[in-house]
Amino acid sequence: MAPKASAEVQQEAMRIAKATQKPGQTKEQTKLISQGIEKGIAEYKKQQKAKGRARDKQKKQEIKAKHKAAADQAAQVTVEDKAVTPVLPWLLLGLSWAGFAGYLLLG
Repeated sequence: MAPKASAEVQQEAMRIAKATQKPGQTKEQTKLISQGIEKGIAEYKKQQKAKGRARDKQKKQEIKAKHKAAADQAAQVTVEDKAVTPVLPWLLLGLSWAGFAGYLLLG
C-alpha cells in the first residue's frame, strides 16, 4: 500500500485542482484531479530522492578513487625509498671500517 500523502501536499493539490476547475465541473471530478496531482507530487519526490542517492553514490565513488590514487602514489614513493635505503647503511658501515682500519694503521 502506498504511503498517504501529507496534509500539506493534499491541501496544495486541492488548491491547484480548484484553481484549474472548469465551469460545471463536479466536486467529485475536482477531487479526482486533486488525487492525480498528489500522485504526481509523490512520484516527483520519489524521483528526486533517487537522483539524490545516485549523486551521493557518485560522490562516494569519486572520493574512493581519489583515496586509492593517493594511496597508490604513496606506495610508489615508498617502494622507491626502499630501493635507495639499503645502499646507505652499507656505505656507512664501509666508511666506519675504513676509518677504524686507518686509525689502527696510523695510530
